[in-house]
Amino acid sequence: MPDIRHTPEAPTRTQVLAPGERIDAHRHDDHQIIYAGSGVVAVTTDAGTWFAPGTRAIWVPAGCVHAHRAHGQLALHLLGLPADTNPLGLDAPAVLTVSPLLRELILACTRTPHEATGAPEDSPERRRLRAVLLDQLRASPQQPVQLPTPADPRLTAVCDLLHEDPADARGLAELAAAAGAGERTLSRLFRRELGMTFPQWRTQLRLYHALRMLADGTPVTTVAHRCGWASTSAFIDVFHRALGYTPGTHNRRD
Repeated sequence: MPDIRHTPEAPTRTQVLAPGERIDAHRHDDHQIIYAGSGVVAVTTDAGTWFAPGTRAIWVPAGCVHAHRAHGQLALHLLGLPADTNPLGLDAPAVLTVSPLLRELILACTRTPHEATGAPEDSPERRRLRAVLLDQLRASPQQPVQLPTPADPRLTAVCDLLHEDPADARGLAELAAAAGAGERTLSRLFRRELGMTFPQWRTQLRLYHALRMLADGTPVTTVAHRCGWASTSAFIDVFHRALGYTPGTHNRRD
């Protein structure tokens, strides 16, 4: 990623981004929690793209170069944590489940001190709020809501085809032929480079595009069709199991 900004202290704040707006590649010496109060946030590193609606948050460790993109009107909540405070013990980005309590803690901690508790940043009240938030983070399970970046050109060719048209229904054998590779070779590459099977990766891809379309106000039935699900009910079932709410309520969660 070119022109990488370095901001030693990760900001703690709330920022509104318009649909499609980006924050260019940068890094911090602190860890950061990234949360979408509304809309969907996509965080991209050299390793891939992590995406999260309001039931998820993204952990970005200190020193990790990353960029943000807004899907829908994004209320972006950024919470910085000192590099020696790592409640998750993670040294790579991850997507975390956000419980109702954790959501409220993130919202409170990313408001100005006066808005949150009426107390200054270094007050006992603010420190207690942070302590509870850290406890909730420790208990927050990780979720596989990620699109890893492939390196092998044959794998990249197949991934690009499906990014262009997530409804493409071709199986791995047909896609392998289009990319000039063998089916078994591609199957191994998906597992080795992306850490998942081809069907698992395709589901993640379709969920990513579905979240993006829903954030832009596309009707659920249209999203299901454009992302390649056989029926709207099948889409709703997969979406609910993956993200914990139904696609019809996506823009009514706030």
